[in-house]
Amino acid sequence: MDSVTQIVLGSAVSSAVIGRQVGAKAVLWGALLGTLPDLDTLIPMGGAVADFVYHRSFSHSLFVLAALTSLLVWLILKLHPQTREHRWRWAVAVYAVLATHVLLDSFTVYGTQIFWPLTDYPVALGSVFIIDPSYTVPMLIGVLVALFLRHSRAGYRANLIGIGISSLYLAWGVGAQAYVTNLAEASLDKQSLTHQRLLVTPTPFNSLMWRVIAVDDDHYRIGYYSLLDNTDQLDTVRYPRSPELLKGLESHWPVLKLQWFSKGFYTIDAENNAVVISDLRMGLEPDFAFRFVVGEIDNPHPTPVPDARLENPRNWDQLPTLMARIWDSSVRFEPGLSR
Repeated sequence: MDSVTQIVLGSAVSSAVIGRQVGAKAVLWGALLGTLPDLDTLIPMGGAVADFVYHRSFSHSLFVLAALTSLLVWLILKLHPQTREHRWRWAVAVYAVLATHVLLDSFTVYGTQIFWPLTDYPVALGSVFIIDPSYTVPMLIGVLVALFLRHSRAGYRANLIGIGISSLYLAWGVGAQAYVTNLAEASLDKQSLTHQRLLVTPTPFNSLMWRVIAVDDDHYRIGYYSLLDNTDQLDTVRYPRSPELLKGLESHWPVLKLQWFSKGFYTIDAENNAVVISDLRMGLEPDFAFRFVVGEIDNPHPTPVPDARLENPRNWDQLPTLMARIWDSSVRFEPGLSR
């Protein structure tokens, strides 16, 4: 999730655990520790693809963070020796903040290796968008009330209510995703549209409009479905996938890692004599958030090259149409159709 949300979540969790004992210190430390796991972005992993697939790995491990907790508690008590009597409550608060950070990340589609080093499998439910005000705002209000009314039970209750509402919103997202997934499967089957993999994720900033990705060998389909639609029909657009561009690159490390990390939800394009792999899960067609050069067009087959990320400017022009499509099924929202 975005940094603001992680700061708010850390503050809310810390305040819930130890706020009544140490006051505003709980909110401050919760905010600081809520962003700590994401500092791995400052560590170079050895290349563009490595930076991509190893983000949210060891720094987001429940086991690594458990080991780190004692060191962080020691630091807190060094800075606030007057709170030593709450050592164990500090320990619970610190680990709860770190653990909820990585668990929340697991609800997004990026992938979070929460069980590293036992397994490097990236857990990615994909049931909440990385920025969703409906999740963040209730907790933010609860934290602010708790901060201003930290000497009363009312502030403590407000914080718990904020956490509860946001948690229910996460549960709502899981349920909505399951509903749209079942609907998409049935609709694709009814239209005799085959696929090997299917993924359903929310569109930016909401959980009413969902993006459906159906991947087959040589193509993929994208469809959009709003929970307010009065039909069970899912319309999709077909895009070429061009798997032949990976001929000769099958054992190239960046290719293997992108195939693994994207869980098969990727496409291949030829751009300016380069072979480009795009992760289909993040971004809207054709402006995918993560695109990497992995090869060079050659005769008779492409040849491997050092991987490099292609930066795409964010195109916000599609957002008003997306928002309108949520409420009105007659609005055509088919980004990248002219590609």
